[in-house]
Amino acid sequence: MVDPELLQLLCCPETHQELHLADSAQLEELNRRIASGELRSRSGRIVSEQIAEGLVRTDGKLLYPIRNNIPVMLVEEGLPLE
Repeated sequence: MVDPELLQLLCCPETHQELHLADSAQLEELNRRIASGELRSRSGRIVSEQIAEGLVRTDGKLLYPIRNNIPVMLVEEGLPLE
């Protein structure tokens, strides 16, 4: 779980929008797309690792994964939600 104080400080590195924790429906959909081999990161890399947590931009278009309790805040690692 991301520290709530850290979450208040983080923003999207691309658009500077606020972020919030992904809900279970968003994570289920991403993991379904990962299992079917159709999810690609912004860099074009096929994502094979299931996502347990993530941070979603306010516009709901991109999720930044959280790995080992560390948010991966690189634009090229962002996962499209649409």
